[in-house]
Amino acid sequence: MIVPEGILCAKSHEYLLEDNDCFKIGITDYGLEKLGDVVFVELPEPDTEFVKGEVFATIESVRAATELYMPVSGKVIEANEKLIENPELLNESPYEDGWLIKIVSDTADSETGDLLDYIDYKDDVDL
Repeated sequence: MIVPEGILCAKSHEYLLEDNDCFKIGITDYGLEKLGDVVFVELPEPDTEFVKGEVFATIESVRAATELYMPVSGKVIEANEKLIENPELLNESPYEDGWLIKIVSDTADSETGDLLDYIDYKDDVDL
């Protein structure tokens, strides 16, 4: 699996990826590996605002239901509606087709201090 350059990861397995004038947020391939096959995704509506650390989505897999937390504060500008009908896209392509939401954030630069680049993230989580 190809991991995009510049991706930042939370220890709770969410990722943040700059995408033009916004950020994509999703769950890492390792986080998905721990969850197993995803069967349901609940995403927020566009224009919803979240503060860093707030729950923004729920994912259900064959193993467990998991809440996902905002890696930075921001306003949702798009939710990946394809995941509602095809939640398996998360497992198949977490960084390309399986992103969860896109946000705009005025505070991202000051809130990423606890996020890790992918190599450090993989070293830090229990493999």
